[in-house]
Amino acid sequence: MILESGAKAKTVKKYLGKGWIVQACGGHVQDLPSKGSKGSSKSMWTSERDVLPEPPWGWTSGAQKKITDLLKKAKSSNVEEVYIATDPDREGEFIAWRLSIIFAKFPVQKRVTFNEITETSVQDAIEQAREIDTALVDSAKVRRFMDRLVGFECSRFSRSWKLTSMGRVQTPTLGFIMERELLREKHVPIVYNSVNFYSNETNFKIRFHEKNDPEAWLDDSGKHFPDRTFNQDLAAEAITKLKYNKKIEIESVKEGKNKRNPKPPFTTDTMLQSASSNLGWSVARTSSVAGELYNSGHVTYIRTDSTRTNENARKTIKDHVREKFGEDHLGPGVLGPDAKKGSTNVQDAHEAIRPTRPEILQIDGIKDDQQLLYRLIWARFAASQMSNSIRETRSIQAKTKDFEKIITGTASWRIHAGWEAVYEPFHKEVKLQPPKSKIEKGAVWNIECNEENPLLVSDQTKPPRRFSESSIVQEMKKQGIGRPSTYVSTIQTLSRRKYVENTSGALIPTDAGRTLWLEVVPFYNEQNDKGLFAAQFTAKMEADLDTIENSNQSAPKVWHEFVDVFKEMNNSARIKKRSIPSKKQIELLENLVKNMTVKEREKVLNGKKPEEFTGEEMRETLDRVIAEGGDFPASDKQIGLVIKLADQLGHSLKDVAKLGEIDDINNLTGGKDGSASRLIDILIKQSQALPATEAQVKLVKKIVEREEVPLTDILSIANIVTIEEMTKQDASKIIDAIVKKNKSSKKKK
Repeated sequence: MILESGAKAKTVKKYLGKGWIVQACGGHVQDLPSKGSKGSSKSMWTSERDVLPEPPWGWTSGAQKKITDLLKKAKSSNVEEVYIATDPDREGEFIAWRLSIIFAKFPVQKRVTFNEITETSVQDAIEQAREIDTALVDSAKVRRFMDRLVGFECSRFSRSWKLTSMGRVQTPTLGFIMERELLREKHVPIVYNSVNFYSNETNFKIRFHEKNDPEAWLDDSGKHFPDRTFNQDLAAEAITKLKYNKKIEIESVKEGKNKRNPKPPFTTDTMLQSASSNLGWSVARTSSVAGELYNSGHVTYIRTDSTRTNENARKTIKDHVREKFGEDHLGPGVLGPDAKKGSTNVQDAHEAIRPTRPEILQIDGIKDDQQLLYRLIWARFAASQMSNSIRETRSIQAKTKDFEKIITGTASWRIHAGWEAVYEPFHKEVKLQPPKSKIEKGAVWNIECNEENPLLVSDQTKPPRRFSESSIVQEMKKQGIGRPSTYVSTIQTLSRRKYVENTSGALIPTDAGRTLWLEVVPFYNEQNDKGLFAAQFTAKMEADLDTIENSNQSAPKVWHEFVDVFKEMNNSARIKKRSIPSKKQIELLENLVKNMTVKEREKVLNGKKPEEFTGEEMRETLDRVIAEGGDFPASDKQIGLVIKLADQLGHSLKDVAKLGEIDDINNLTGGKDGSASRLIDILIKQSQALPATEAQVKLVKKIVEREEVPLTDILSIANIVTIEEMTKQDASKIIDAIVKKNKSSKKKK
């Protein structure tokens, strides 16, 4: 049996016993050829309209040796049956397909999948072995083709801005982060004042203005906040009265109950979010620990959008709840909107994430972080089968002497824990008793006054919060881009490519990320409302991949339609790019006109700024000015090299300027034929004429010893007699000659 991970193989081996060889392939063994390798050219995309391309699938790093060893072991052990048990999703099916080809010579070959690594599920999988699911494989292929085509062509397009890459999913995700940043920058703070205080452990606020009040406080969107006021004097008066009176009198009480519903079992995205909020973990850490729990057989498969769960597992957890908390803590069971088979945006091949043995709350012998996450997964699954939590509520309106504004607060205490009973390790202390003072009209509640009670808050509205790792996953899920297997890798790619930085949990776009979204992406996205990197376009592509997976749409049809649309968008972007001058062209023109007189500059620019030129105008202007002998300043790199060579030679910059026949090195001109280039040539020649360095002398002497020839023979290569007269250039000439000679003799051998 071949699985993906070594840890999983170790777990499965315990269940299969003697007569089985259980090995791990380490994930992907073959994939699209890497950039620059044989078969990675555009020809890989060519195919007839009714078939998919068939590129030469290449070995992934380290896979060839691992698989070769595995084949040898199988043959030497006289293996007849090969069970391919890679992960139960699109990517796992693709790996299984490649393995099925590699192991095609063995008499029996079967595909098995299990959503949990338990003895029962492994045995059931073997009994229900099947063929490779070609629809899943085709979906994985098309996803690869799409990602490679977009990544290859668009990344090349972005290099004009000195950027590293663009991606089908990573770039729209960057867009969410960047658009949030733009909203923050546009935000205009609105100042407000509010007053709050505690009495009987109940929080109260002053209701300053009703909506029809001319002084009502509204935010940018027009939302009314009755507990805020622009009038700081009014807020200060409230503080004064409360501190003086030290009590409030209840005017009315409204009784009520608040029911809190449990949530469905974890999907990949909700697990990542919950671990972030409850444990403070990054998505990468959560994903890694969850993988360890799955591979060890403690939880079901961790890449899922489904909230469905196994009936036996639900029965087991209900029995546990009944025994531990009582019948009244059981509920009808909650399922998410993704639980129905055939729901959109759902990889519904497997269950929600749950414990494989729900009766076990504490697992012996696992790491602390594994235990923490397991406890959270267990609690979420148990809670989904439990009753609502219930709180008694009392909505209170009160007043204080000599102050006309209404005071409001809500007293609340839990009367039934329900699902919250299993969440106690993760939730703060809950109030279980009503306030000590009477909750009725006319009752007087005292205020224990101190520096922070009552409290006047003078603040201003904050800009929208930046995305965190967990909230960007939530946004990706909401917008329908990416899938459980890509959430973490997408975020990691954006960080690795230096497009975003994670600062204290907030994802902040870098200058490169800003450039990509604001300067490069518009070439693709301004063509229509469904541009290549618009979320809705990416979501449609993801949905199309799902239709292939579910055999509802032809893979070649989806692929070739995508190619048609992509070519149109890509060609349009390139045409548009040619019509607009690049940053490099603008900088070059600015440099060319820098040293011109006002009259000459006006003639060249024709009343325009360089950035106002069209692409064609820019090219014509640059060609004309350069042809007419227009000079532009030397680049920073050229100036830096001049200074470096001057230091080596011991020349002052004034002496160097004289060598270049100029007053100041800042007046050097750029380009291949410029004065900077000519001066660099002069300085290099002077540098080569300096005496050889101590290191060069030592190396030449070593060569003499190794070659076992007289020193004079070695020095004759540079036409010199003694080592004392050897220059840097002579030493380089000798060393190069010996190296070439040795290479030549090795080739002959």
